[in-house]
Amino acid sequence: MDFAFSTEQLAFRDRVAEFARAELVDDVVPRDRDSQFSPELWAKCADFGLLSLAAGSKYSRHDDVDFLTALLAAEALGQHCPDNGLAFSVNAHVWTVQLPIVKFGTDEQKVRFLPPMCDGTMIGAHAITEPETGSDLYRMTTTAERVDGGYRLNGHKHYVSLAPIADIALVFALTDPEAGKWGVTAFLVEASAEGVTVGPNREKMGLRTVPFGDWTFENCFVPENQRLGPEGAGVSLSTSSLEWERCAILASQLGAMQRQLDDCIAYARSRRQFDKPIGQFQAVSHRIVEMKLRVETARLLLYKTGWLKQSGKNAMTEAALLKLHLAETFTASSLDAIRIHGARGYVSEFGIDRDARDAIGSTIYAGTSDIQRNIVARLLGL
Repeated sequence: MDFAFSTEQLAFRDRVAEFARAELVDDVVPRDRDSQFSPELWAKCADFGLLSLAAGSKYSRHDDVDFLTALLAAEALGQHCPDNGLAFSVNAHVWTVQLPIVKFGTDEQKVRFLPPMCDGTMIGAHAITEPETGSDLYRMTTTAERVDGGYRLNGHKHYVSLAPIADIALVFALTDPEAGKWGVTAFLVEASAEGVTVGPNREKMGLRTVPFGDWTFENCFVPENQRLGPEGAGVSLSTSSLEWERCAILASQLGAMQRQLDDCIAYARSRRQFDKPIGQFQAVSHRIVEMKLRVETARLLLYKTGWLKQSGKNAMTEAALLKLHLAETFTASSLDAIRIHGARGYVSEFGIDRDARDAIGSTIYAGTSDIQRNIVARLLGL
C-alpha cells in the first residue's frame, strides 16, 4: 500500500480546497437554524465537478477521477466548507445513487440519468429505510408487483436524505416476499411518476441543511427499463454499494475533524486564562492530542479502505471499521471542541455546536455503529 499521492492527485485536492474556501463559505448558521438547503451552492459544486466524481468524463464535462483522488477531494471539501450538510448531500448523491447506476445500470439508464445528475439538475436519493425497517432490511414491506411492461410499487420509504428535493430515488422493494434476501429488487423511480407522494422536509437534530423526508408509493408504475440490475439482486447491489458508500460518504467528516483540530489549536493558543494560553493547561492540551490521534487513525483507515477498493480487493471488514471509527471519533472530537471553547462552543452563533449535532447522525446513517460492530464480529467468525 503506497501512501504517496501523485502530484496530480494533490493538485486536485488543493483545487477543491481553494474552491471550497472561495465559494462555499457562506453564513451557514441561519440556514442550519432554518433547515435550508442551498441550490446556489449545489450548482457551484456541480460546475466545479464535485457531482460527477463517480461518473467521470463520459457523462460530464469534467475529467475522470480515480477513487483515491475522489476521497482526497471529499476530505478537502469537509475541511474547508463549514456546511457539513452540503458535503453530506454531495457525497450521498454521488456515492449512494450515481455510483450504483455507473456500476449496475444499463447503457440506456446511464445516458438518461447520469448527465443531469452530474450537472446538478437531477438530484438523487437513496430510499431503503421504512417506518418499521431500518437495520433489519428483510422486514421491508414496500412491494413491486410485476405487471405488463414493468412493476407496480406500493409502500412507504422513511427518513430519506434529500427526499423532499430529489428528482429520482433508488428504491428497494420486494418482488418476491417469500424469497428472503433474493426477493429484493432495486428501481430508479422519478418523483414526477404517478403514484409518488413526496413528504415535507423533517426537522432534525443535525445535518439540517440536508432535506430529509419520506416517499410514498401508491400503485406507482415503474417501467421495466427502470429496474436497476436483475430482479432479486437488490441486496447484492446494496451490499456492494455500501462498501463504497461507507468509505466515501464519511471522507468529508475526516476533513471536518481536521478543521476542528486546527480551530481548537488556534483557540488554545490565543485564549488566555490565569495569565497564560489555555493550551498550556494539561486538561486542554490532552484533549487536543486525543483529537490529533483520532484524525490520524481515521485517515489511515480511510485511505487503506480506499486503496483496497481501488485495487479491486474486498474491503467489507475495513469499510465497516472505517464507518464505525469515523462516526465515533467525529462525535468524540466534536464534544471535545465544545469543551475547549467553553461557553463560546455552546453558543450556536459560532457554529461549534453544529459539528456535534451533525456528528451524532453519523453513528446512525449508512448502518448504525452497533450494526458495524455486528458486521465486523461476524466477519471475525464470532
